[in-house]
Amino acid sequence: MKKNRYLLCLLLSAFMLYFAVPRLSVNLDGAQGIFSLVWLAFALMVIAGNLTGLLYSPKKLAGKMKSGRLKKKSRSYY
Repeated sequence: MKKNRYLLCLLLSAFMLYFAVPRLSVNLDGAQGIFSLVWLAFALMVIAGNLTGLLYSPKKLAGKMKSGRLKKKSRSYY
């Protein structure tokens, strides 16, 4: 379930970045240039965070977990 959320957020942030980059002017002086740089930095942090969450999420234990419990090995001593 979390992978779907990470993927959705990643796609939405990439979509916003696709539309915003042509309208942002980084080489301006003053508040407009600073705003453009800060906005791009935050957008890249959002993309990096979602990509990290998507790639490094723990794997599910589907094979080991059946009926909600872990299988125990039976040991016999002679």
